[in-house]
Amino acid sequence: MRVLLSSHGSTGDIYPVIALGEALSRAGHTVRFATCPLFRDEIEGAGLDYLYLPPDWGQEELAEKMRLLNRSRHPLAQLRAIYEGGLPFASELIERMDAALVECDLLVTTYISPYYKYLAQRHSVPTALLAFCHCLVPHPEAPPFPMRKIPFLPRPINEIWNRFWWKTASTAIDFSLNRLMKETLQRHSVPRFKNFLLGPADLVLVTVSPTLMKTSERISSQFRYTGYLRWQSQEDVALENRLTAFCEGAEVPVLTFGSVTTDSDAQNMRRFIENWPTGKKIILQSGWANFTSPPESPHILNVGKVSHDQLFRHASCIVHHGGAGTTASALHSGKPAIVVPHIADQPFWAGEVKRLRTGSTVKKKNWPVTLPSAIQKVEKDASMRQMAEIAARILKREDGPGTATSILEEFVQNTNVSPET
Repeated sequence: MRVLLSSHGSTGDIYPVIALGEALSRAGHTVRFATCPLFRDEIEGAGLDYLYLPPDWGQEELAEKMRLLNRSRHPLAQLRAIYEGGLPFASELIERMDAALVECDLLVTTYISPYYKYLAQRHSVPTALLAFCHCLVPHPEAPPFPMRKIPFLPRPINEIWNRFWWKTASTAIDFSLNRLMKETLQRHSVPRFKNFLLGPADLVLVTVSPTLMKTSERISSQFRYTGYLRWQSQEDVALENRLTAFCEGAEVPVLTFGSVTTDSDAQNMRRFIENWPTGKKIILQSGWANFTSPPESPHILNVGKVSHDQLFRHASCIVHHGGAGTTASALHSGKPAIVVPHIADQPFWAGEVKRLRTGSTVKKKNWPVTLPSAIQKVEKDASMRQMAEIAARILKREDGPGTATSILEEFVQNTNVSPET
């Protein structure tokens, strides 16, 4: 089977697809991964063929785009901002993907590029989408995120209410993106988006733990839970020596905000350093915000790019932004977490961490001040640590990449796609 993978975004959008690509390759399939060149080294290092897609942005440029997203208040506005940022190279994306699909048996992409499925239809290629968060799975027991349930309504009324909002939200997204992309789509004879939330593809792989995260059995058969897709970069021996020497046999808090950047990063870091207890150790990952502590803070260890698994082994608790990938890594580590959500689905993940009782949350508005006391509380909470360890044991038994590969093989075998007319 010749598989074309594609994803856009930060490491949380790329690394899970690398994990899937590795599993497909081990199963004997030919795999190509189309994305921007920032992640070419990781893709080729995993033994996958890389296919160029624009933009030619480096990490600094992507970090600035993330900063712009943080200025938007609502997920729909953030989604629109993503598409607006991609308009200058949308035509080239369509042309390159259309050419790459000529000799393919399967396209696997993400929600961020739903129009790719229409390109695949031209070549009779079935399309599967990846959903990194189960808040995208429509079901009648809950409305779409970020809306909340209405607890006092009778169940039948509540389900009618929830279905209404799923349909309304999907229609609103379709309208907004179609209006924005109208000229580009028309230029390339690509149909308008339809059913962004309710029916984005014949198969959607929900790449989270079915044991921990599947909150409803009443979902469409097109949505299939696989378990997590996790890929980790090679561990750094020199850094491991630094981490071991710094921790001196103890576990210490780890703070990482991944790809999140805001207009107040420098100010927030100054406030955090001012409020962090003198002498208490913490590991600070710089991330895209370039967090660093001054040299006169020997109790704070600054680290750069590193495997989550390697870093989190040394953690007493993990402070993170609530990205899907980082949340997955924290859950796999068996360590409790403190989530400081910023944008998109991060508040949802913060809620899931609380639901699982594997961690707590801190509001982003004043996290530099409130974080020290929150860490102290979590480090003393034995029950939270126990729940985190239980979650990690459950996840260890799941095989997301293997399950996803089997589902995709069955999907292609049983799917007959007619060319677009």
